[in-house]
Amino acid sequence: MLTDLQRQLIRESWARITPRAAPVAAAFYDRLFQLSPEVQPLFAHADMTQQQAKLVQALALVVAHIDRFDAISGAVAELGRRHAGYGVRTEHYDLVGRALLETLAEGLGDDFTPALRDAWAAAFGAVAQTMQDGAAVRAA
Repeated sequence: MLTDLQRQLIRESWARITPRAAPVAAAFYDRLFQLSPEVQPLFAHADMTQQQAKLVQALALVVAHIDRFDAISGAVAELGRRHAGYGVRTEHYDLVGRALLETLAEGLGDDFTPALRDAWAAAFGAVAQTMQDGAAVRAA
């Protein structure tokens, strides 16, 4: 569960990222493929411009519902089910989380404080767990 301060930090940092969301999303995928080249084939048939836009939309949805994550947990679980169908495995979530945090750190520079890192890590952890729970339902 996120604290009030963590939710505030996420909203404020997202507001700083939003004006340059497209290049940040592109940087995220560059970072992900650098960290884990073996995931790149999962995107072989994806239009990466659309994929980047989907990432921004998903992050915006999470931030918009940061005070009531339960309101979108069903949609997030469904996203996890779909990702399992694309070949996403449990270990990929850690890689995505690392790529996200590193990309945010690069994009926000000195504003990416340890408290902000912890806030984003907690938010991503909630999303990743919900997605994995959704994927487990698909597998059952």
